[in-house]
Amino acid sequence: MTDLGLRIAHRAPPTQPSTVLGCTPFGAILRRAVEATPGAIGGAFADDQGEMIDGFTTRDPDDWALLTAHYGIVLSQLHRALGTWHFGGPEYFVAQHAVLDVVVHAVDGGYYALLAVLEPAPLGHALRSLRRAARELHREML
Repeated sequence: MTDLGLRIAHRAPPTQPSTVLGCTPFGAILRRAVEATPGAIGGAFADDQGEMIDGFTTRDPDDWALLTAHYGIVLSQLHRALGTWHFGGPEYFVAQHAVLDVVVHAVDGGYYALLAVLEPAPLGHALRSLRRAARELHREML
């Protein structure tokens, strides 16, 4: 895990969630996903360039934006690799780390959502929460 991931996982959360994120209906959707998932520390919604549209986190918002962009790059690489097999791109992937797991889910239109959960992570629960959020994010865009 990178220094960024360790910093996000180990840094004590602020007493109040960031007011920079979660200001739109997209942020409200992600906040519900985070609050519904035990151990979740944040969720994000981003475009195919890794630019965060909105999110919700109990950690530093700048670190959160960097984490979101990093996993967007991974999703982009997976799309390139798996698209060559004619099965289509990945619907989601899970990156398990020593202290933090990250679930990334594609959202129609070239977007993605992610949810980060501290270990021991309830990954089935996290994936269900993120799938629900991805559907809601897509509906909100329409």
